[in-house]
Amino acid sequence: MSNWIEKNNRLEASFVFADFRQAFAFMTEAAFYAEQYNHHPEWTNVYNRLHVALSTHDAGGIVTDKDRQLAAAFDQLYSRYQR
Repeated sequence: MSNWIEKNNRLEASFVFADFRQAFAFMTEAAFYAEQYNHHPEWTNVYNRLHVALSTHDAGGIVTDKDRQLAAAFDQLYSRYQR
């Protein structure tokens, strides 16, 4: 995984896009991945920046393989926005 770090029982990453429209498009696509994995991120968006935090609430709010799988899916999606 690219820029993900584990801290405070969460897997966190920040993403930067060309503009707000691109950031919002990523979040829209990422929402479909989250639904597919039945795992929903905590995220904050300001203009072209997105901060994502993942933890598995069903496991007591810790980082699990479920978080790592969704993070990898987000990384793969993000790579398409870097062209």
